[in-house]
Amino acid sequence: MTEWNEAVSTIESGKLDEKLEALYGDVEKARGRYLRILKNFSELFGAPAAVGIFSTPGRTEIGGNHTDHQNGCVLAASVDVDALGVAAENGTNEIRILSEGYDLCTVDLNDLKVHEENAGKTGELIRGVAAQLQKRGFEIRGFDAYVSSDVLSGSGLSSSAAYEMWLGVTMNHMFCGGSVTPIETAQIGQYAENVYFGKPCGLMDQAASISGGVIAIDFMDKENPVVEKIDADFHGHALCIVDSGADHAGLTPAYAAIRSEMEAVAAHFGKKVLREVPREDFIKELPAVREKLGDRAVLRAFHFYHDNERAILEAKALKENRFEDFLALVNESGRSSFMYLQNVSVPGADKHQELAVTLALCDEFLDGKGAFRVHGGGFAGTVQAFVPADMADAFRKKMDAALGSGRCHVLFIRHVGGLEIL
Repeated sequence: MTEWNEAVSTIESGKLDEKLEALYGDVEKARGRYLRILKNFSELFGAPAAVGIFSTPGRTEIGGNHTDHQNGCVLAASVDVDALGVAAENGTNEIRILSEGYDLCTVDLNDLKVHEENAGKTGELIRGVAAQLQKRGFEIRGFDAYVSSDVLSGSGLSSSAAYEMWLGVTMNHMFCGGSVTPIETAQIGQYAENVYFGKPCGLMDQAASISGGVIAIDFMDKENPVVEKIDADFHGHALCIVDSGADHAGLTPAYAAIRSEMEAVAAHFGKKVLREVPREDFIKELPAVREKLGDRAVLRAFHFYHDNERAILEAKALKENRFEDFLALVNESGRSSFMYLQNVSVPGADKHQELAVTLALCDEFLDGKGAFRVHGGGFAGTVQAFVPADMADAFRKKMDAALGSGRCHVLFIRHVGGLEIL
């Protein structure tokens, strides 16, 4: 924590510029954003004696589409958008957080039980993170916070995980002496989202946000996942995330069905997740599985087996600097998501297939160069494209012209995960 006036002067004087450039690239824009949230915090809560500034990035899934919740392998990276917040103890037993664009959210630390009637509300994420840290023996005290996030909701960059990790990083530094490990923080965020917020998710989003850089994660032991940082060279390719413009509302059952169908296949073999079922056993039992669970569940299981292996091969290709092989694997993953996982169009949709149209546009504009794939959950989300740098500006303009202004985001990999700035 830093004395209030010192925090302001550190940013104004440029002493933080080197760190800001590493995190965001555009120093002037970042400095202005930091000063703005400090000003907004003081106007809302008053200037405290000491303050902390914390940042946690959004993430991009590079490989392994819907493999994490089956204890599989993924390839992911943090990117240069983040949840950024100012926090200070308030001497009460309440956590009060204002996120830009939303109402003030207040959580009473005397009441950290699950409120099922409040599922889907931000307060439950706060309550869940605080409860898990308290369960680990830490004294969580009341604090005020002002949070600004440029991780666009519905962008496929996991604004929810960035926010959960912001809560975890902030409370860890303020009340736990920084002793909670990154993976433990990720597990706390996942628990808060699953149990308190009521949304099923794997651990990949939180792990990628908190870790920073490009990482390969193996979830075989979900309590102790293996995280490996990779020094990746994208060989002059821009990382583009294209928003399809579709509405996520009402799609939770569609997302949940992917996990439940995969786990139903695993249950046929007496297992909890597909990672525990050898592929050869699945193939041998295919007629019985089709008869019992139907063909969509079978196709989604095929996707898991192949995309899980692809995530491993993608990581290996990057480590060995075989970028063309990496791009080929990315394209294969995209085809598998469309054909087998079937998370591109909502069942029964005819007029609204925005994600499929976005994929078609990538195919058209890239014309055999780079690579593209379904990004994240699918159905109504985003497409990820690796675009040759000399095509990136034209690609963005064409996408914006076809889909709407601001739909194509050109990002860079952020090599630092969740951290205390001051």
